[in-house]
Amino acid sequence: MAEEMAAGLAEEGGSKVKMIVSYVDSLPNGSEEGLFYALDLGGTNFRVLRVQLAGKEKRVVKRESREVSIPRHLMSGNSSELFGFIALALAKFVHDEGHNTLFDNKQRELGFTFSFPVRQTSIASGTLIKWTKAFSIDDAVGEDVVAELQMAMEKQGLDMRVSALINDTVGTLAAGSYYDEDVVVGVILGTGSNAAYLEKASAIPKLEGELPKSGNMVINTEWGNFSSPCLPLTEYDEALDKESLNPGEQIFEKLISGMYLGEIVRRVLLKISLQSSIFGNVDQTKLKSHFILRTPDISAMHHDQTPDLKIVAEKLADNLKIIDTSLETRKMVVEICDIVTRRSARLAAAGIVGILRKIGRGNPNDKRKSVIAIDGGLYEHYTEFRQCLESTLTELIGEEASRSVTVKLANDGSGLGAALIAAAHSQYLK
Repeated sequence: MAEEMAAGLAEEGGSKVKMIVSYVDSLPNGSEEGLFYALDLGGTNFRVLRVQLAGKEKRVVKRESREVSIPRHLMSGNSSELFGFIALALAKFVHDEGHNTLFDNKQRELGFTFSFPVRQTSIASGTLIKWTKAFSIDDAVGEDVVAELQMAMEKQGLDMRVSALINDTVGTLAAGSYYDEDVVVGVILGTGSNAAYLEKASAIPKLEGELPKSGNMVINTEWGNFSSPCLPLTEYDEALDKESLNPGEQIFEKLISGMYLGEIVRRVLLKISLQSSIFGNVDQTKLKSHFILRTPDISAMHHDQTPDLKIVAEKLADNLKIIDTSLETRKMVVEICDIVTRRSARLAAAGIVGILRKIGRGNPNDKRKSVIAIDGGLYEHYTEFRQCLESTLTELIGEEASRSVTVKLANDGSGLGAALIAAAHSQYLK
């Protein structure tokens, strides 16, 4: 991982791990003050937020948000309609706060989380590479999404400046750093997976122009696309990849993220059912349905503490129509959930250690505190996954080094994180 990261920093296209320069060169540290806004656009809904910051003593004193659903026709219409709709919602949100004397002689400032592939050209500009999820607005591809939003806000008479364009992983790093200045890595472990970290600007050969004053630069690794002969791929992973929407891509993500763990378990159970009679005479229609077993289902089975594994029996019956299983069979299913989840957690931990090694941290000679901020439901809600990830970190870096490395949950990188980065890059900073 560390080698691929170095190759990605050396030149564009140098590695499967893209190592995108975020142009965020200073992270929030808690001293920020003022009222800042965020827009979080990453799916069929978007959120607008207003965050009141009051410095080191009081931190976030007020946070308000509103979620807005995007009408389906706007997701495949044209760019000005979509951004017009978003700007209108922002204008209403601002209007509803009433007259605010804070902004009599200065502009409002907004952090924009845009969770689609962009080629970033500065902290507040980036061209859309392609849409993903349910969006297909052709005239926006190749355009600067910040300029589109800025123009739409001006049409609404909204005097607001987009001061940062980020993705959710960079936001997680910022949200973590705001509460703890020792945070050096931000990781998403949810439906998808990614990591961002703070790199020395001088260690990024592909960075053009003057180095930032801070001497640092946040790198969005896009580690989900990492692949290597070292990865423990099985026939189930290879089949899943081949049948996916993006064969040959996001291999690391397909091994570790919440989107895929339930599906890998389903594929193992299907093979067992085809090659043995352990599940009895079962109708395999459900067992053959892709993504019918979700990660929350395997988490529930994995954490089943009942003496007869009643929850496992219920999940097998409800999701896969596998009924009347023996206790031995249910124990085997729990063991399969354990193997798949432990592999995921151990690989995620190895990825984090790769980043720590790249920046010279997490070794016995390094006495600096290194904190990893993690967001996402897989880490937050799947206890076995979380415990395995944390114990693997200790195993990989050793007992002594692990005393200075901690992992903590960071919530809402895509919302709060965006507002915090807007604050850290405010035009009004002295």
